[in-house]
Amino acid sequence: MNAFSKSGSSSANLLPVFVRELKLTDYRNYQTLKLEIDQRHVVLTGENGSGKTNLMEAVSFLSPGRGLRRATYDSVGKANRSGAWSVFAELEGAQGEVFIGTGLMETPAGVETQRRVRINGTPAKTSDELLDHSRIVWLTPAMDGLFTGPASERRKFLDRLVLAIDPHHGRRVLDFEKAMRGRNKLLSEDNGHAQWLDAVEAQMAELGIAIAAARMELVSLMSAVIVRNNDPLSPFPDAMLTMDGALENTYGDMASSDLESEYIDRLRQSRWTDKGAGRTLEGPHRSDLKVSHRPKGMAAALCSTGEQKALLVGIVLAHARLTAEMNGFPPILLLDEIAAHLDASRRASLFDMIDDLGCQSFMTGTDRQLFDALGDRGNFFTVRDGEVTKDV
Repeated sequence: MNAFSKSGSSSANLLPVFVRELKLTDYRNYQTLKLEIDQRHVVLTGENGSGKTNLMEAVSFLSPGRGLRRATYDSVGKANRSGAWSVFAELEGAQGEVFIGTGLMETPAGVETQRRVRINGTPAKTSDELLDHSRIVWLTPAMDGLFTGPASERRKFLDRLVLAIDPHHGRRVLDFEKAMRGRNKLLSEDNGHAQWLDAVEAQMAELGIAIAAARMELVSLMSAVIVRNNDPLSPFPDAMLTMDGALENTYGDMASSDLESEYIDRLRQSRWTDKGAGRTLEGPHRSDLKVSHRPKGMAAALCSTGEQKALLVGIVLAHARLTAEMNGFPPILLLDEIAAHLDASRRASLFDMIDDLGCQSFMTGTDRQLFDALGDRGNFFTVRDGEVTKDV
């Protein structure tokens, strides 16, 4: 099973993808905002709580999902307003200039709960259509505990990485979770429903194997990129990535159809066990991403806090490189408080590496001087109490 198709693009012929203009209305602490930029990197500096991350989150809503905070849509609107909000962006996208609008609309019946997406003024059927125009990847301080936290956080992180390469992955994950909830409900009832269970388990097997395959292939491709671009002098050490899970550990040893049949058998045999547990105990929702510090041969969870941060930055940069190679255009990178815990040398190296990727990045920090090494490669703005001014 091959979820990805490689474009063969090199950094020399990548399509430019970047935000030209960003407009916000009743969004977080912004009543209105219009930000005009060019394809250079965007640096937002200001005190904590001034609205820097809010701006970055607005950009993350130009991709499917609930954004970098995973916020519920009804929590995004400005306080003491109706609850409706909007993000509008003009992009130089993968298919040329594009105008994207998204947010919650206010109707006579009240504010809607699901965000709408419009592309060039036309309603999108699903937010997955956003992936036709850009791919957006982020790194936030909330992810600093990724290697020591629960496996569910690493799965979410990995699935965002897969989505930037395979636009159908998000739908597969959602459909699997929906089918699994249906199975759990059927198991909780006393009526049997054997035929319904057979049908939903077949659906889970098909989706589950596809999810596992996409994750395994992403890990394989990422590993190849990391090895190919190995630099012993880099301040961001190489990571070794592997998947751990019942499906992933078997994947590759048999044909996908045989693996689906085996997973169906496992689900059928575990019905009573799962009924007693109140949940499905085996599947891609239980898998884990294992990360090691390659030069040290040490599990990332055992590394120092600084080493973990450096590993995470290296993974995100390797993924950005892979995304550019596979799609023919680089992702937009959102790097929240990225410079706070890096020394001057590492900051300069990071800026050079981001610049070499040919992507536009948004970076935040409390101190403008932390970004001096970026020089004229950046658009610099000061954020204060919901107002943004361009630095001169």
